[in-house]
Amino acid sequence: MELPAGIRVGVDIPADAATFTLTEHPAEDRRVVTVDSVERALDELTERCRTWPQAAAVCDDVLRSLDPAGPTRTGLITESLAYSTLQSGPEFGRWLAERGPATVPLLPEPVQAHREGNTLHVRFNRPQRHNAFSTDARGALLEALEVARLDPSVDEVVLGGNGRSFCSGGDLAEFGSFADPASAHLARTRHSPALVLDEITERLGRRCRAELHGQVLGSGLEMACYCGWVSCHPDATIGLPELALGLIPGAGGTVSITRRIGRWRTAYLVLSGRTIDAATALGWGLIDEIGESISR
Repeated sequence: MELPAGIRVGVDIPADAATFTLTEHPAEDRRVVTVDSVERALDELTERCRTWPQAAAVCDDVLRSLDPAGPTRTGLITESLAYSTLQSGPEFGRWLAERGPATVPLLPEPVQAHREGNTLHVRFNRPQRHNAFSTDARGALLEALEVARLDPSVDEVVLGGNGRSFCSGGDLAEFGSFADPASAHLARTRHSPALVLDEITERLGRRCRAELHGQVLGSGLEMACYCGWVSCHPDATIGLPELALGLIPGAGGTVSITRRIGRWRTAYLVLSGRTIDAATALGWGLIDEIGESISR
């Protein structure tokens, strides 16, 4: 079946060539996603690709162009340029029109940081909005992480979230507030928590940790996956909802998530819009452990 933007839905496509493969049986192959009903999943995917054909096609393009073993910055630039292209496209414009005007609430201290010995604890602190990520939160997160980046005596970083969720993704009230797509691209790539977390993980390895719970969506998941070790409470709801805005992941997720689970399952999360639980995330390698003791 041929869809707009050259997207094809079919059967018996070689796994390496396919965007991903669906099955109703357990599968360890990370090119394959297990679903309850292949027929129902294909119907849902077909409808979503018809609704957001440009974002779906760009997502596939970006994921196929990525070298998971390549430099993080290169991948982020590719992702951000694609994201900016979609920001100026009709699918995102349609979402903005349907959403209507919105105001981002200014909440004090959007990120909290404190040091215990050589451990730096950094926590998202907008619990009223499930720690939705905003421009002021990005600035505060970068400021907090700069301590670990510049101070070699910090030998452990723990990233978490206050309240019911780790981070529910970008604050939707702020979407569309950029001056223009080019300026948004420069802001994403010149002031990127993903790059800083990647640098810290390069130095600390598993001692740069993320502790996930509640809603772990969009940019929250994307940033967490740059950490060297990801723990997750069993209650977590994990996903990449950006396609429904006419966009793709824009906080580095095409790099960080693909490195953990491959381009096929990353594409499934984006194109299906489905969330997964902690047990599935662990089986895929998206997280490293499930723990009940994660603090909130």
